[in-house]
Parts: sequence; structure tokens; C-alpha cells
Amino acid sequence: MDLTEPAPAKLNLALHVRRRRGDGYHDLDSIFAFTDFGDTLNVAASAALSLTIEGEFSGAAGAGDDNLVLRAARALAAAAGIAPRAALHLVKRIPVAAGMGGGSADAAAALRLLNRFWGLDWAEAHLLAIAATLGADVPACVASRTCLGLGKGDDLLPWAEAVSGIPVLLVNPRVAVPTGPVFKAWDGVDRGGIDAGAPLAALRNDLAAPAIAIAPVIADVLAALEATRTPTLVRMSGSGATCFATYASAADRDAAAEGIRQRSPLWWVSATTLL
Repeated sequence: MDLTEPAPAKLNLALHVRRRRGDGYHDLDSIFAFTDFGDTLNVAASAALSLTIEGEFSGAAGAGDDNLVLRAARALAAAAGIAPRAALHLVKRIPVAAGMGGGSADAAAALRLLNRFWGLDWAEAHLLAIAATLGADVPACVASRTCLGLGKGDDLLPWAEAVSGIPVLLVNPRVAVPTGPVFKAWDGVDRGGIDAGAPLAALRNDLAAPAIAIAPVIADVLAALEATRTPTLVRMSGSGATCFATYASAADRDAAAEGIRQRSPLWWVSATTLL
């Protein structure tokens, strides 16, 4: 029986960088949220493990052995003590190296999907432990619900402020921004963590300035979103280059999307909703 699993795109509603750790990662305080927009992963029975990819960003995703979907499948099979047999097919809609956790979302979808397909029925906590070995964002993507991430981003706590159903506009200038150089360009100043009671508007993304230094067009995207009609929050996600704006109504979001498409037709734009 073929099965399908969504891979919701990740947004960082806030991202505070604290310090560089001895293991090369940075301590982070991050509010993860997820959107109704994302990739889709399908699986069918097979005598071996394989991955095919289609979609606008399939070429940049790469279907080689180091693809996070295949790594997740092998990690889950190894933990279960079974052979990794599955024909996986990914529909790639999330831009690559865009600050939306596309690869992490796909790996998380693979863990959830194969957990069902292989009849493991493991609890989420078991999948989170495997996810933590695959990347800092993968555990949050396994859960795919709004949460506060601490440490590398994989120590997950509930976030009280309700965001589900909020209209959101995603804009990417079609410039890939690798995460490593952005973190390297961060000024190293710890400006404080995230207070669980703080409103989102009072928080920030500490990687915005170094990302703009690498890709100045990000500042243009933020300015374009700020100039739309009554956005309630405008921010860059992750290490960029995707930026987003939230709105009080879907009508305001859709009007903003149409205006940005007209003014900047080469930019990637997606009007969606927070989960």
C-alpha cells in the first residue's frame, strides 16, 4: 500500500543566537512554526531503498546517498534492526538553502512515513531521538508544531502564544544562502534569550544582519513586505533568504502577494497559513 506524508515548511518566528558550542554548533533560542505549504513524500513497496524527486526545486535537492531523506530512512531502519526497503518519491516545493528547513522537513517526513509503512508504530519521542542525529532542525520538524527550541534547537518546549490559522506570506528572492557562512558572519554578541512570555513582535532574528551582508537583496525583500498593507510581523526565517509577513486576514495576505509578484516577478512567493 502506497502512503503519503506532508513535509510542512519550517519558519523561525524568532531566532536568538547565544554562543558557539564546543561541538561546532551554536546555542540557540528559536520559535519554530510550520506552514500549510511544504513538500510531499510518498512511499511504495520495493526490494531496495531508493529516492526519486520531482518539482520546481528537485534539481537543487539532489537524490544522492547523502540526501537527508535517505539518511533518515537508513537511520530508522538501523534503529529498528530491519532492511531499509522502500521506494520514496519526493515532490520538492520548498526552495533549497532558504531558511525554511526543507531538507530537515523532508527527513522528518521520512521518519513519520516509514514509521507507519514499516509497521513500527513508534512513539514520537523515539523518532525525535533518531531525528537529533540527523540535524539540529529535524526534531522540531518531526513534531511540526509551534514550539520553543533551545540548545542546538532540538530541546523542544511548548510555546503558549497561539499562531495556528494566521495567514502568512513567504517571499524568497531566489538566492541560496548556505547556513554556515551566515553563522560565521554573526558578530558573536549574545543579545539575550527568548522570554516565554514575550510577544513575538518584541523578538528578533539575530542572523538577519549577517545574512543581509552576504545577500543584500534580503533587505529588499524585508522592505517590500514592510510596505504591504498592515503586516502584523515581518521577519527573515532561519539563516535566510526567505522572509515572511503575517497578516490579520487572508485578504490582506493575498493582496500583498499580488503586489509583490507584480513588482518583483522573479521572486518566489507563496501565500499560505501557519499550522
